[in-house]
Amino acid sequence: ANVRRSGLIAIKLHSGDALEWVKPSNGKNEIMLISNNGQAIRFKEDNVRPMGRAASGVRGIKLKDADNVVGMDVINPDKASQTLLFVITANGYGKKTSIKEYKIQSRGGSGIKTANVTAKTGKVIGSMAVGENLNDDKSDIIAISGKGQTIRVPMKSVSKLGRATQGVRIMRLKEPNDKVSNVALV
Repeated sequence: ANVRRSGLIAIKLHSGDALEWVKPSNGKNEIMLISNNGQAIRFKEDNVRPMGRAASGVRGIKLKDADNVVGMDVINPDKASQTLLFVITANGYGKKTSIKEYKIQSRGGSGIKTANVTAKTGKVIGSMAVGENLNDDKSDIIAISGKGQTIRVPMKSVSKLGRATQGVRIMRLKEPNDKVSNVALV
């Protein structure tokens, strides 16, 4: 379709929904969705049938009240054995977990625990799939808090832990009531 100045409708959204991520894929990949209550689901992309732009889509993960999706990634099945899922929480805890620990499910389920969310850790605020080869000196995580505190941490220093763990402190927040608001890989 030709894109007009006013744009095109990409998806029909329900009240309270937002389109947060768009990532390229070849149609044969796997999709990973992560919620702020620490749940994650991994399903095959071909479980999502093709639809028109005006369609609402299908459910990727079943969410409980006050839960929302905070991370999405596309996993190449040929590289899944070398892929890690990095998660970070609002209070600065983070970890890497092997994608192999997340079995492939049918889309629309409630997923499995990816982080032990507690009052100490805070809710999950972000995630990203990273290759195990990022454990070298060239890849860093940059995290920023709501009050502007920023840190840069080498990816190799982030612990590789199991799924149902809380992670280790990556960022010590200095201001009271401050929370990690975003994270990026550089």
